[in-house]
Amino acid sequence: MAGHSNYVPQSAAAKWLESRLPVISLVRGSFVDFPTPKNLNYWWTFGGILFFMLVAQIITGIVLVMHYTPSTGAAFDSVEHIMRDVNFGWMLRYLHSNGASMFFIAVYIHIFRGLYYGSYKAPREISWILGVIIFLIMMGTAFMGYVLPWGQMSFWGATVITNLFSAIPLVGEEIRTWLWGGFSVDNPTLNRFFSLHYLLPFMIFGVVILHVWAFHTTGNNNPTGVQPKTKQDTVPFHPYYTIKDLFAIVVFMVIFAWFAFYVPNYMGHPDNYIEANPLVTPAHIVPEWYFLPFYAILRAVPDKLGGVVAMFGAIAVLFVLPWLDTSKVRSGTYRPLFKQFFWIFAGVCVALGYLGAMPAEGIYVILSRIFTVYYFAHFLVILPMLGFLEKPKPLPASISEAVLKGGSGKPAGAAAAPDTK
Repeated sequence: MAGHSNYVPQSAAAKWLESRLPVISLVRGSFVDFPTPKNLNYWWTFGGILFFMLVAQIITGIVLVMHYTPSTGAAFDSVEHIMRDVNFGWMLRYLHSNGASMFFIAVYIHIFRGLYYGSYKAPREISWILGVIIFLIMMGTAFMGYVLPWGQMSFWGATVITNLFSAIPLVGEEIRTWLWGGFSVDNPTLNRFFSLHYLLPFMIFGVVILHVWAFHTTGNNNPTGVQPKTKQDTVPFHPYYTIKDLFAIVVFMVIFAWFAFYVPNYMGHPDNYIEANPLVTPAHIVPEWYFLPFYAILRAVPDKLGGVVAMFGAIAVLFVLPWLDTSKVRSGTYRPLFKQFFWIFAGVCVALGYLGAMPAEGIYVILSRIFTVYYFAHFLVILPMLGFLEKPKPLPASISEAVLKGGSGKPAGAAAAPDTK
């Protein structure tokens, strides 16, 4: 399903370049002539939105680094310097900090779209696994970036999370000491996190290239989950989806701009405007909102090591998801039981996010444990069983047929067998 370019160089210079480095035909084959299913909806535009946000984060981050001082004695003041003295520094800082939240909003929508439409199923397992790797690196990058302003939440968040590694048997203490660069969160820790926060986005960019390469090799999934069978099932990526993606990016930018310019601190924590003080512990230590579901899972387990295993296991289970879902039908559109459990699962994830922001006491702990059990049961019990118990709706014979029928309705003829190609 990989794109094949029809590009024919016209000028002598273009012919010379094409014969030595066919980069123009490569770009055209991947982003212009690439055959794309004709029925992709706006949920598919979040891939383009994510690429835009990644570039925006890298650019704003590079400029911010020019004015930031990675030292415990000067980090907090350097951020204030950026906000007050650097030309448009306040805007760069708010674009970068709110951009992280926008990045995670887009990536969570992208992941849940993949879960609903079965984008993790064969032959797209590698593309899905690379996407989970991107998500993991994003989380590490965001955590280290949150430490850099060196406010109260930065310091105590770093202290709590790095202390988790001490729960690992035999080597835990050594890993924690290595992360700290000493025997407490201090200047070496900040320098380590600063270096990695600057490096990891470029690693994300590299894995994104592999991610795009992987799904361009197998072709896009689509809302029906049916593989394109004829040329009539696809359209060239440009101009049809470049324009659609551009429109979605503009709409997303409007929302992004509203947060950055009107409520820039809405998704932050006020305690982070207090300089880090190892002698004063905040009343309630919470991570950024995009970590809250995993933080709730961590606190739901009474044992420290068990909580760490559960927290990382909540992400690790996504790596093996293509082999846990036993249904031969990809799209949730044609899976009535799966559709119900999907929305329950989505609600559980939102509930875990809420519980992660609440104190670890009373009913909040009990609910966290219930929802944590359900989170893992969804992947390890419900999805494997649904493949055997569920009776899917008949699939359309082709993408074109589904488009002509508005994405619903019974297919013509007897073409109702699941598409597993």
